[in-house]
Formats: sequence, structure tokens, C-alpha cells
Amino acid sequence: MGNKLKVLMLNGSPRESGNIALAFREMEQVFAENNVEFESIQLGKMDIRGCIACETCRKNHKCVFNDIVNELAVKFEQADGLVIGSPVYYGSANGTLMSALQRLFYSTSFDKSLKVGASVVSARRSGCTATFDELNKFFTLCNMPVATSQYWNNIYGWEPGEGKVDDEGRQVMRVLARNMVFLMKSIALGKKEVGLPYEEDRVWTNFTR
Repeated sequence: MGNKLKVLMLNGSPRESGNIALAFREMEQVFAENNVEFESIQLGKMDIRGCIACETCRKNHKCVFNDIVNELAVKFEQADGLVIGSPVYYGSANGTLMSALQRLFYSTSFDKSLKVGASVVSARRSGCTATFDELNKFFTLCNMPVATSQYWNNIYGWEPGEGKVDDEGRQVMRVLARNMVFLMKSIALGKKEVGLPYEEDRVWTNFTR
């Protein structure tokens, strides 16, 4: 199929050896076995501010704050797939990750259609499905197919590394990665043999006017 498939992996945990990192390693092993290039970037400890709705990105096609988000934009545009992972904080994703994702998706004008997305979540006990749904909304707003597994993409553990005893959770991550590889390969083949879906002119509905 020519060039290697590429996956960008964004880890929202501040813990370098946390359970999201452990889940990512399960996926990375599968990517390596399938000759898929991947890059994992840990965002959880970075100083990433939220969007200020200045709309500068509409003109410049990049965020007004020239930080890691603009660097991620270049990598995201070149990637065939995006994995985003977060621990659960109060039934929600890590705030630093959410700030990065909101700015990344809003400030970039390149077509994200048919890039494959996957979300990965870790928790001590509960809040996984709420966070999982929250993260998947980025993909489903942008015509990005969402890779799934044999269960929701959760892994359990409190202290860093505890997820290694969650055998089912680790298997879910490997199945997720295999499904992601299959989707990316199928999309690449489909683009070559069938072409892209017909694209209508975008219609916007504003409920207040």
C-alpha cells in the first residue's frame, strides 16, 4: 500500500508510567507487529491553556497560542489514526487533555474525514464510560470512524502500573489496536479502489436565527 500507516497517540495522564501508558504499550506492540508507525506524546504534565474564542485560527489556520497544540496539528494532519487516552477525573477526562483537544480540533482546517479515532480510559472504579463518550465526541463531529474493541476501551487501576493485573482490559487494548489497523488499511484500500464518498455542501442550522 505504499507509505507506512501512521498513528498519533496522545496521553492525557500526568503519570509517565501510569495505566494509560500501560494501555498504550499494549496497542503499540500490535502496531509494531503490523508495521504501523506510531508516536506517543504525553500531555498531562504540560502547561496547555484552554481556548479563548478569539477566532484567530479561522484566518491563520492555527492556534494563536504557539505551543504544543500547533506542533500536534502537523502530526495529526499526517496521521492515519489518532488515539487519545485519559484517566478519569470526577467522571470526566483530564482537563489538560481536553484543553489541548478542543484547541487542536477547532483551530485546524485540514480534512479529518476517515482518519480512524480511538479513545482509551483508565479509572480506579467508575466514570470510564462517561469519559469514553466524552472523548469519542471529537471523532464523531469530524467524519472520523471510531475504532472499537470487544468491550469499552477501559483499563482499571489506581496506582501506576496496577492495570497490568487487568488481563481483560489489556486484551481489550490489543483487540482495539488490531481493529484500528484493519480499519486504516481498509480505508486506504477503499480510497484507492473505490474513491471517497460524495461530499455535499455543508448546511448550518442556527436555532436562534
